[in-house]
Amino acid sequence: MFEEKVEAIMNRHSFSLKNKKIVVGVSGGPDSLSLLHYLWKESETRNLSLVAAHVDHMFRGEESFADAMFVKGFCAEKDIVFEMTRVNVPKLMTETGKSSQVAAREARFTFYQEIMERYRFPFLALGHHGDDQIETMLMRMTRGSTGNARAGIPFLRPFHKGSIIRPFLSMTKDEIEEYCIKYNLHPRRDPSNEKKIYSRNRFRLEVLPFLKSENRQVHEQFQRFSEDLYSDESFLHELTAQRLNIVLTKRIKGQISMDISAFLAMPMPLQRRGIQLILNYLYDERPTSLSAIHIDQVYSLIRSPNPSGKLSFPNRLQVVRSYGQCHFHFEENAHQEYRMELKEPCTVRLPNGGSITLEYIDHFLPGRNEHHAFFDLNSLEFPLIIRTRNVGDKMSLKGMSGSKKIKDIFIDKKIPLQERDGWPVVTDGKGEILWLPDLKKSACEGFHQSAESYILLTYKSENLLGGTRNDER
Repeated sequence: MFEEKVEAIMNRHSFSLKNKKIVVGVSGGPDSLSLLHYLWKESETRNLSLVAAHVDHMFRGEESFADAMFVKGFCAEKDIVFEMTRVNVPKLMTETGKSSQVAAREARFTFYQEIMERYRFPFLALGHHGDDQIETMLMRMTRGSTGNARAGIPFLRPFHKGSIIRPFLSMTKDEIEEYCIKYNLHPRRDPSNEKKIYSRNRFRLEVLPFLKSENRQVHEQFQRFSEDLYSDESFLHELTAQRLNIVLTKRIKGQISMDISAFLAMPMPLQRRGIQLILNYLYDERPTSLSAIHIDQVYSLIRSPNPSGKLSFPNRLQVVRSYGQCHFHFEENAHQEYRMELKEPCTVRLPNGGSITLEYIDHFLPGRNEHHAFFDLNSLEFPLIIRTRNVGDKMSLKGMSGSKKIKDIFIDKKIPLQERDGWPVVTDGKGEILWLPDLKKSACEGFHQSAESYILLTYKSENLLGGTRNDER
């Protein structure tokens, strides 16, 4: 029955053990030891190649080292390749400030990745089971997780250059203990698993028994719910990504802007997922304090009747509503001064992710738009300067008498505050402002009867797909 249930979940996920090369994470406890034994038992008929990987976290001194030696001895009896490492996790906790569970997990997965690379084995098998699945899903829903996180532990997921598999997700803890008895396995026991100081243990010792008293097969219901959620979320994620390509007006490293009206026109189920996708894109490493509450705050800001507002999120992420746009940016990226000189034809990259190209041409090209500017080559004083704005900047505007402050142009064009300080300003060698790309051109720009050749300036700003915005914006 045990083997049939394991085979059933693998078939459901179209996964076959045949000819696989697998690293098995083995602590020595009942779950991982049973998994290693099961795979070893199947190795001859399925042509499996196995490496057992063990990490001594050095939490329990000689006792944890004895766990390592137990796994080593087990592998020697079964002729299984064994690899281990010792990591002083208590020391890492002191140095990094990370919790015991986070520091230990990072140590394990770093070692697993190393062994997968060394042996060129694409799969990592872990012994998570159905009880773990229930605990994980309940814990995540309790703390407000969203999207795929609510679906708990996946049977198969990408890891480094390969994948993690969990063949025992359809089994209960009791069934694994029965497997140990049947095959005369004598796993090691970690006493910390019984301590209620850890939230997972409280779910395991207090909540899980109640659920099982209501339904002995509750783990099957949770596993089915998990798989349905993953399937639904995958589909909705794809739809959301497609719609965001229309909604987002800017996406560069550390910054995203979106059109609020277009966002609110999206179906409601895609809106929350859209916010989640934006946050996932911006954070290289998701803060543990980030939760569904933050998504609710963004959602409220976007739907608020107030035309402006601001939120401060973990790691200095700012969410600003302004002029029908919602902008996400990290505080340290908000202002970046620069000054560049152009003395000859070239393309320069700007800190905002865009670029300006200088070219010489022998005739005027009509029909160009705000992304292009023409100047009589012989009337300009070099070098041209591309810089950020200065206090009191003014420019003479094409088609108008007098001059206007750059600040007022930004206000008229409804440019968000966080973008103004990084906006490129193009001047000649005397400091006269020639062009505010995408916004305004000076009086000297354009066709000149006496001009024999021109300078063509082209501005390209990075769009949401990481390329350049075209002329049909």
